[in-house]
Amino acid sequence: MNTLLPPLRSGRDRLRQAWRSSPCPAFFAWWGTELRALLPPRWRGWLGDGVAWHLLQQEQGQWTLRRVGEVQPLARWSVDDGAPAQRTAVSTALQGVDREDRRLALLLDPRTVLRRAVSLPLAARSQLAQVMAFEMDRQTPFTVEQVHYAARELPSATLAAAGLFRAELLATPRNRLDPLLASLAAVGVVIDAVDLPEGNGRLGINLLPPPRRPHHVHPRRRWNRALAVACVTLLALVLWQYLHNRRQALVRMQAQVESLHADAQQVLALRQQLQDNAGAAGFLVQRKQHATTMLALLADLTRRLPDSAWLERLSIDTDGQVGMQGQSRQAARLLDALKDSPLITDASFQGSIQPDALTGKERFYLVAQLRQAQAQAGSAVPASSGSAP
Repeated sequence: MNTLLPPLRSGRDRLRQAWRSSPCPAFFAWWGTELRALLPPRWRGWLGDGVAWHLLQQEQGQWTLRRVGEVQPLARWSVDDGAPAQRTAVSTALQGVDREDRRLALLLDPRTVLRRAVSLPLAARSQLAQVMAFEMDRQTPFTVEQVHYAARELPSATLAAAGLFRAELLATPRNRLDPLLASLAAVGVVIDAVDLPEGNGRLGINLLPPPRRPHHVHPRRRWNRALAVACVTLLALVLWQYLHNRRQALVRMQAQVESLHADAQQVLALRQQLQDNAGAAGFLVQRKQHATTMLALLADLTRRLPDSAWLERLSIDTDGQVGMQGQSRQAARLLDALKDSPLITDASFQGSIQPDALTGKERFYLVAQLRQAQAQAGSAVPASSGSAP
């Protein structure tokens, strides 16, 4: 499991870096700003991302705290003030900002930050921070252990065709930044980023080492994700309901068509039944006149079988085959007795004749064929069928 995490993390970092280097973030930020400007002020607060960045800067022994994009400071105090006074000044200036949305960036003096622009191959874009760490000795007089550094990609459309891109390395000595961070931590000020000033805002980098960056929990982001999932679920339910309604309408239409089709089939069946009944009426009369009845067959067998023979089972199937199972003292002579029968023919034993120890007679199973069924084989079903003991 652990072996899968570095490739997944590197792939995620490459996607994030590619997204940041594309013009899409700037476009969506501009577009979102323009759309929010058209809304009422109350709606802007509801639709904002909630993160409020404030800038902390030291100039000539004075700390100034202001909001991003504004010139007037929210608070100003001296570096020589005590920790309670500095803590009170910061908390008073930020009392109107939710603690979860509060972000504080420390702006360094541009003269204390070394900046170098270099050209790198496109393959180094996904590992820009690691590449800049290797380039530290070549581009600056410091080593990686002596500075806090950050790297960012610069727009360079002309180098893309050559397989290169422009990047900027920014580094500041640790012995300058660490005392500032320590003094702020002593008065209870938590720094989220270390950046450079640019106009009334910040450059957009973070010289603060990743282990020292505070971790913020975003409950609103969780609610937003839950609401997004709920919206997608509701949209799926609406689409499913629409499809379900259309499917139900289709089922009702198909049921109506099937009902009409069944009525039509019933009319055709009645017509065919009428024709069959009219044609079969004469056939049944003629068939009944030439059919062999069960009584006639029983009478013929009674006359021909000897008194020492008796039947346990007599059956006639739909093909006109007669089956007789019973016992007789001399079963072999039964074939001669049935040979001249006008009703059955082709009499033969099925299986072997076996003696019965209880009765002393021979057990047999004899099959024959009705003459009428043989004469009309394949054209009609015999008129008489059944079984008798």
